[in-house]
Amino acid sequence: MKAHIKLGRKSALLLGTTILLVTTALSGCSGNSNNGGAAAGTAEPGTPTESSDPGTSKGIDHSKPLTITVFDNAANYQGEQTGWYGKLLKDKFNITLNILAPQVAGDQLYKTRSASGDLGDLLIIENSQLEELIPAGMIMDLTDMIKNTEHLSQYVDNHFKPFNVAFEKQNPDGKIYALPAFTADTSPTTFSEELPYSSPIMPWDYYKGIGAPKLNNLNDLMTALKDMQAKYPKTPDGKPIVPITLWKDWDGGSMENVRWLSNWYGYEQPNGTTTIQLNAKGDIVPIVDDNSMYKKILQFYYDANKMGLVDPDSPSQDWNKVSEKLTNKQVLLLWYSWQRGFYNTIERGNQGDGNVAVPIGDTHLIQNSDAYFGNGRVFAIGSKAKEPERIMELMDWMSSPEGLRYYTNGFEGFNYEKTPDGKFKLTEVGQTAFQENTPVPAEYGGGGYQDGQSKVNSMIMSDFVTDPETKEFYNSTYWASTIEANKTALTTDWQKTYDATTPTEYYTKNNMIDIVPNINTSLGSDSSDVKNKRSQISDYVKNTSWKMIFAKDQAEFDQLWTKLKSDVEGLGWNDVFAVDKERADKIVKMRADAIANK
Repeated sequence: MKAHIKLGRKSALLLGTTILLVTTALSGCSGNSNNGGAAAGTAEPGTPTESSDPGTSKGIDHSKPLTITVFDNAANYQGEQTGWYGKLLKDKFNITLNILAPQVAGDQLYKTRSASGDLGDLLIIENSQLEELIPAGMIMDLTDMIKNTEHLSQYVDNHFKPFNVAFEKQNPDGKIYALPAFTADTSPTTFSEELPYSSPIMPWDYYKGIGAPKLNNLNDLMTALKDMQAKYPKTPDGKPIVPITLWKDWDGGSMENVRWLSNWYGYEQPNGTTTIQLNAKGDIVPIVDDNSMYKKILQFYYDANKMGLVDPDSPSQDWNKVSEKLTNKQVLLLWYSWQRGFYNTIERGNQGDGNVAVPIGDTHLIQNSDAYFGNGRVFAIGSKAKEPERIMELMDWMSSPEGLRYYTNGFEGFNYEKTPDGKFKLTEVGQTAFQENTPVPAEYGGGGYQDGQSKVNSMIMSDFVTDPETKEFYNSTYWASTIEANKTALTTDWQKTYDATTPTEYYTKNNMIDIVPNINTSLGSDSSDVKNKRSQISDYVKNTSWKMIFAKDQAEFDQLWTKLKSDVEGLGWNDVFAVDKERADKIVKMRADAIANK
């Protein structure tokens, strides 16, 4: 999941603790690749069952089982959705999800299936793909169907319609073709999260164990990592601890692990671009510029590797292997906010143990606001889906209080329970069910809790939407009960050390962060010529980036960089950069408009 990518969330406090739902968004591990691509949206013959009662059925017949082919760019898993979430959908809707995951099967999957004219029934795709598929007639018009939904219909005017109307070239009539993913219901300029999406994060006990040295820059960071590595070489059960671990399978237009560390110094790579970085002032820098942040981070990784700080597994491992190491506390430097959820628990927090933000003095983060218009991907229905009403019904339920609670928090009574004041709190089981893959009672489907979570790995409405019953976010990290429970030794020690309630507060009051409006809109699709050039350049940039990090010496690093700059020119760099610059200019203007209208 690249995206994981990639995009925003929000609010309150509590450091590095708990159970991240967000983790849900990235967890999907196992690589069960037994999928051949089931028939699209075809009601399976079989013995009719009793009709389910999803509550929003409105006369929809659930008596026949339905397998929905889900083409899902967000999924880290390919195959049938099994476990407790699979049973839930089967019992409630008589539906089985058959997930096709390009991150597992490869990018060729999109090319092959789109060329056939049938990508799938339920689609979770990039904005740029939506722009290709609408003119190709492969996306169903949802305008009328969504009017009759109980839950999705309430988000049409403020969220879905503005998003779809922006695709004016492909959608001149302003129809609703797609529902942006991870949509928040706060405001276009609000940032609600307690920790920025990408920032330096380390194990607090290990960092304190070396004296908690002040980190002024990346050189200080590497020294601290080296000291921690020397003092804590292995986990208590003998597993090796690595300071920095990297992985390839999320690489997109450039090297993903470089992309997100660039955010620490104020430069982001907007979705839909591959050749540029953009800061909060609107400065656009080619990633192959000698002064680009992309090069600075490559140099950081190279230097770290020369110091023995980079995991030697990095070139060959995938995200699933990395997630195992995070669960075992085998990694010293983390940078995604949600990565804390693989290890942090309240129990460990009470012992001062857990991953927390450790600011570096010369950083100045760039952070997008909440994803009020979504995060760069969309949910859509394929034009050849045979029972679109049932798919729409499923999407509506996924965006209902019940559906959102299941997706983000599991089962009431198992993962969480009601408090006397009508709100929710995590149960003891719920506090660690994800990390420990706690067995799920047979009545819910059995198996491990993490194994059985939704492998769709994406949501239409995000966990930062307010639950109408509790008036709190669906994200349990931000429940009052969780915040109270997370007043652990870890949290209070961090707050005392940094004189702030949350990392976001710390970065804000020390002028170390720029929060920019999150822009999610049509940026145009590539011509076939630009698409081919972009693909060749991206492959070249990614491959060379990895070679540079593992170069034998600085001379080889420099030689590879010089050659990269030269060779991409021959691959059509100027043409692709011109397209990306135009897109970045549009983002800059829309951000200015959003701030002006605040």
